[in-house]
Amino acid sequence: MAAVSESPVFRATTTAPVNIAVIKYWGKRDATLNLPTNSSLSVTLSQRSLRTLTTASCSATYPATDELTLNGKPQEIQSSKRTLACLASLRAHRKELEDVDSSLPKLSSFPLRIVSENNFPTAAGLASSAAGFAALVRAVADLYKLPQSPKELSRIARQGSGSACRSLMGGYVAWRAGELEDGSDSLAEEVAPQAHWPEMRALILVVSAEKKDVPSTTGMQTTVATSELFATRANAIVPARMTAIETAIQNRDFPAFAEITMRDSNGFHATCLDSWPPIFYMNDVSRAAVRLVHDINNIVGRTVCAYTFDAGPNAVIYYLEKDSDIVAGTFKSILGTSLEGWSGPFYDAVKDATPDAPLDQVDSRAVDVLKSGLSRVILTGVGEGPISVEDHLVGEKGEILSTL
Repeated sequence: MAAVSESPVFRATTTAPVNIAVIKYWGKRDATLNLPTNSSLSVTLSQRSLRTLTTASCSATYPATDELTLNGKPQEIQSSKRTLACLASLRAHRKELEDVDSSLPKLSSFPLRIVSENNFPTAAGLASSAAGFAALVRAVADLYKLPQSPKELSRIARQGSGSACRSLMGGYVAWRAGELEDGSDSLAEEVAPQAHWPEMRALILVVSAEKKDVPSTTGMQTTVATSELFATRANAIVPARMTAIETAIQNRDFPAFAEITMRDSNGFHATCLDSWPPIFYMNDVSRAAVRLVHDINNIVGRTVCAYTFDAGPNAVIYYLEKDSDIVAGTFKSILGTSLEGWSGPFYDAVKDATPDAPLDQVDSRAVDVLKSGLSRVILTGVGEGPISVEDHLVGEKGEILSTL
């Protein structure tokens, strides 16, 4: 455990959400600044289900170098250029305040002790880096009492993890790719708040909690360098989809939202398959989920659910609360309630659900693969952005606490 401080310890703690993109970010036009080749759009998920909790603290008597502890394990922060870039930007903003007001404590010169915990598997395709860097940036910004808006802070979070910029806001969030070389116009903005379309729900089918074979950064580099489909997707297809899905969100048009979401997921994974050597993030269980979603939509005669897959095998299935019986009820009947995750704050709507889709009309092979291939489910919905809390992970004397 780190040494206990005898002098004042300044602290701020925040929670930050996971976001799941419906228009995917894939590929960088500048790796150093983390600038994307195309814009993207995501749904911020409820922190009642998935969240990162981070405390940022500083003290004049902390060890000379910054410290980061993640899920109880010390991290090598000095070798993480992305983390250092975020902290340098935040310190620069704090120093601007201190230069203007000499009465402020010189927090920008104090070493940082940052402690962070996830309530979901790290590096398992659940956007842990997005929530992690969003929480880090928001917590340090609160510690430093910075006046920058979430939109302005998203430029900093982007340097840590591209998709982290979207986790600084709630609801439905766009990350504008931008055009400027310095990246100043590459930032996130809220397309619609959670309250605009609060009925959105998500069922996450967790296929594996193991680390993926090809990390996202490596996969992006391979795709950009070798896929012949990639440029067409980035330059021609995604811009039109961004406009279309923002319209669907404003109109709360789920069928349009669903089709765009599924087509973009398919297109993204097509560019991965078109890479050389090919990259496979989806597996047989993923494809069984795709089949079941299409079966449900076909059986009921309307679009009630949509799948999307990030750079991993886990399926995220969007649906509206009013269709919980049709969608979540069908999956619950197929998978059984013994699978971990049929609980929590979003479970009441499906607790007594019965499948509206006749099970004898869905693909039996897909059913068998899903039954044997999932480790857990997560029930959640659209949520809000980072929240400041008082449940600190660093004590008043600088000692590291834990909720694990």
